[in-house]
Parts: sequence; C-alpha cells; structure tokens
Amino acid sequence: MAKQTKSSNSIIRLEKVWKVYNMGEVEVAALKGITINIKRGDFVAITGPSGSGKSTMMNLVGCLDIPTKGAIYLDGHDISELSESKLAAIRGKKIGFIFQQFNLLPTLTALENVMLPLEFQDMPTEDARKIGVKVLERVGLKDRLDHFPSQLSGGQMQRVAIARALAINPEVLLADEPTGNLDSKTGLDVLDMMKTLWKKENKTIILITHDMNIASHANTQIKLKDGLVV
Repeated sequence: MAKQTKSSNSIIRLEKVWKVYNMGEVEVAALKGITINIKRGDFVAITGPSGSGKSTMMNLVGCLDIPTKGAIYLDGHDISELSESKLAAIRGKKIGFIFQQFNLLPTLTALENVMLPLEFQDMPTEDARKIGVKVLERVGLKDRLDHFPSQLSGGQMQRVAIARALAINPEVLLADEPTGNLDSKTGLDVLDMMKTLWKKENKTIILITHDMNIASHANTQIKLKDGLVV
C-alpha cells in the first residue's frame, strides 16, 4: 500500500523535494528542498524568472520526472520512486497537458488530435470519436472538427490542445506558458476558458508562467527563485 498524505484536500504535495542535475563534473540543484501543497480544485500559478526551477517543478508535478531527494504525493500516493512505465500510466489517466507550442500533429485533423490520447489507452475508435466531438464542442470548435492545424488560428490550435487535454477527463490540467504564442486578446480568451473549467467543473489547474499578469488570473500563486519558494 502506498504511503498516504495527511491531507485528503491535497491533490499534489511536494515534501522537501530536491532535484539535482549532473552537468559533467558539476552538480546543479534546480530545486532545493521545496515543500508545497496544491489543493484539489485550486487554480495555481507557478511563477518565477528563467532558471528559477519552474520547468523542473512542472516535470515533477506532471509525473514526467522523479526527485533526487524528497517525496511527491499525487492523490495521497507517493509517486517519488515509481518506474517510467507506472508514471506514464498515471499521466495518461490523471493529468492533461497544455503546452505553449500546442504540440498538435500536423497530419491529423483537430478531431484526430483529440482522439489520440484515448487511442493510446486502447479505447475503441468509435468511443474515442464521440468523446473527441464532445470536448471540441465544449471549447467552441464544433465547426472545426475536420480542419488540420495549418487551417486553424493560434487560438483555435490552443483550444484543440485544451480539448485533447480534457479528453481523458483528467483530475489535473497542467498548462506550460499556454498563452506564450498567442496575442494578448486570444491569450485572455484561453485564460477565461481555463477559469471556466476551474469554476464550473472543479478542475485543478496548474499554470506555469513567467508573466505576472498571466499569473494574476490564478487563485493561488507559488513564486520560485533560484530553486526555492519565495
């Protein structure tokens, strides 16, 4: 039985987490004994300048990496020492990713891009298609199902990426600079959509950004500097 956290209200907790990278003969500590608690259903912005540890924090919170020292709990279970295959299984069920670069496959339509994570979980194609249509309708792209990324605007591509993240019905949405490639108005539209998901669907949203104006839209802010919470 995996070790449980004390707080059932916590969805992600980092306890005294260090992440150290070996750069040749030099060790570089990207995170230095960080303890944070992300509550279920919160909208959290993780901020800080370049080199503060934001990307490392995102990789750990998103089950993309494990810490050098310390413990990480997801839904009360210690995931600090799980194998890559077990981490991948958790990611596929619990965490939806939204990236600055959209990461859509150019040879697939909007609908096919959204269906992809479901098909990775061996869901029958027809079931995946129904879910894909439903989530694309939720993000206002009902009339763009068969469009390829090259036929969409930046804002529409980010909406497809959000729909793809929502397809697995994740407990956590992890957004890495999601407005970074968008103009300010389109960026605000995307943030409004994320706030709606937070308020109306009780999604836990973790937003990684260097922009304090973007971070101000979140309910909670965690500021990093030189691998520490400030």
